[in-house]
Amino acid sequence: MGEWFASLEFLPKIYWIIAITGSLIFCVVMLMAFIGGDTDDFDADVEAGFQFISFKNLIGFFTIFGWTGIACIDAGLSTPIILITSVISGLLMMVIMAALFYFISKLSDSGTLNYKNALDAIGEVYLTIGADRSRMGKVTLRVQGAMRELDALTDSLTPLKTGTIIKVVDVTSNGILIVDQTRQPIEISTKAIETEKNNLLNN
Repeated sequence: MGEWFASLEFLPKIYWIIAITGSLIFCVVMLMAFIGGDTDDFDADVEAGFQFISFKNLIGFFTIFGWTGIACIDAGLSTPIILITSVISGLLMMVIMAALFYFISKLSDSGTLNYKNALDAIGEVYLTIGADRSRMGKVTLRVQGAMRELDALTDSLTPLKTGTIIKVVDVTSNGILIVDQTRQPIEISTKAIETEKNNLLNN
């Protein structure tokens, strides 16, 4: 192994060092990211959204850069072509990894409920809520495109009974909704108005 490496020219040596080192670090980093051993770094990448330059992306760049260069050397290409091809391949790998973590972040966001999105939402009391925050109840309302059943309290001086129409006025730090009684919004379509006008005219 040592004799083989010593017999290589300068450029192949550089590419082999980059490829092997990059591959080892890449495998370790990706393994830790997906099994939770590197959760802080992984979460930072996820929260940043589409992040082109990051530690993981740079490792991916050097890994593909090295192996592409080796493949080009074996194909007998010239040094400028080898450098250009390996750099382009490395950049493409960075784009792919940035897109991967971006879509992972989107999947994470879609599955995680942000209680602040429930502010001003209209819903209905499912389990009676005690007056003046005396007893926690539950409400059903649409948040982030889905119907949800969430814990709720009220500052109202009277209990909010099952079936009461409510509006979310605040959200506590631990995700409990503060609601108040409201009237259910009435939406009248244009077609319904026209129909009513025609009935009045006919009568």
